[in-house]
Amino acid sequence: MRVVFGGSLGQARLEVGVTAASSEPVSGGYLLRGREVRAFAPSRGAQFFRHGWQSWSLAAWVGLGEPPKPLFPKERRPQADDPFLLDAAEWGGAWWGSGLGALRLADGKVLLLGALDLGARVLGRQEVLLGRYALGEGRWFLAYGPEEEVFSAYASHLPRRLSGKPLRVWCSWYGYYTRISEALLLAALEEVAHFPFEVFQIDDGWQRALGDWEANDRFPRGMAFLAERIREKGLRAGLWLAPFLLTPDSPLGHARPEWVLRDGEGRPIPAGFNWGRPLYALDSGNEEVLEYAAGLVRKVREWGYDYIKLDFLYAASLPGAEGEGRYRKAMERIREEAGGAYLLFCGAPILASLGLADGLRVGPDAAPYWDNEDRSLWLSDPTGPGLKNALRTTLHRLWLRENVQVDPDVAYFRSCFSLLTPEERRLQEAMGEITGFKATSDPPSWLTPEERERLLAFLSQDQAVNQLGPYRFQVGEEVLDYASLL
Repeated sequence: MRVVFGGSLGQARLEVGVTAASSEPVSGGYLLRGREVRAFAPSRGAQFFRHGWQSWSLAAWVGLGEPPKPLFPKERRPQADDPFLLDAAEWGGAWWGSGLGALRLADGKVLLLGALDLGARVLGRQEVLLGRYALGEGRWFLAYGPEEEVFSAYASHLPRRLSGKPLRVWCSWYGYYTRISEALLLAALEEVAHFPFEVFQIDDGWQRALGDWEANDRFPRGMAFLAERIREKGLRAGLWLAPFLLTPDSPLGHARPEWVLRDGEGRPIPAGFNWGRPLYALDSGNEEVLEYAAGLVRKVREWGYDYIKLDFLYAASLPGAEGEGRYRKAMERIREEAGGAYLLFCGAPILASLGLADGLRVGPDAAPYWDNEDRSLWLSDPTGPGLKNALRTTLHRLWLRENVQVDPDVAYFRSCFSLLTPEERRLQEAMGEITGFKATSDPPSWLTPEERERLLAFLSQDQAVNQLGPYRFQVGEEVLDYASLL
């Protein structure tokens, strides 16, 4: 069958051949149905929009003339992306996208094929987009036109949850990492309270262990005590959790081994590598695990935290796209338990999180350096911490701004303990203006007087933003071109 784009109001008529169970026109494009569908490009595409599975996964336009490079080492793979996409890159030499894909054609316009249900992947070749659901038949959206228009049209058919204006957040992670304590955070709170932040968020380092979500010895008066001190300063209390993650030495895994996600031979399924140890996942298809995760959120709410950063959420969706249904069910349970709390999803399957997350991290960690070439170059890994990786993937997910509050991660104002140049710091600062999501981990005492003034202006004033092109933005009076660096 064929579908027709344009042909009215002076627009050129374009026919696109499709293979699908059915097609019908909808706002901005066509609705296709089928477990596997194809859209045949009217001209050969030179670039493919490769959309990664979760927050840290690469989303970018890639050249179809150059096959994808396999990501090494293999034990990291589930953390970085959908295992299927990585195997396809290694064995098939083809570009796949998670949930959607697009071709940039000779006329500069874009042919986009995007899934409207869970568990889909899209293969990109110069002459065709092939969409495939892992299980059963599903719905697809097909659009053709200028890039901004087709992505916006696709987003309009996806779930939305926009919780007012994004919050101004101070987060402990990039200042102190896991080296936090009650005394240190109380001192930081005194500094942060002099700035117009809305949230003081405690990140990783407060817990006894993954799977043991109680305050460790560095927090002698417990987490409810800190939440109360934060609220006394007029701020919302925020806390970090990784509810579906374990390490081999986690007490929970030894106490409840039947909760650990395992393969057909009973071995724990790898969930990545971090903190110098391999990671395992809890089985989100187990009803007891869901009650455990909901109970964690309930406990944190009772402590007084109403901003919750849920990290490494891909663990609830392993071993890949087939697990997105289980992930969605698990996060619906958590969403219900959280009530009116603000939920920030991180390391999360992107499309499966829409409609549930208030905020969604859309790129890798924005570390205080531009790039880790040992990882990006020698390991072919574009998912690691570094401002270059964070900006690149965030830029290619800005089209989600009408569906969720897009989190580009923190901006850096400090020059101490940082390898970023002033120009590089400015790119991330401006990204906070573009997304409206403004956060930092800089302890104010680390800032020079000029840097403190920049932080104050960043938090208290929203600059006008005008997008001039795919990677060019006017922010206030300044024009920033991200393409020149990315």
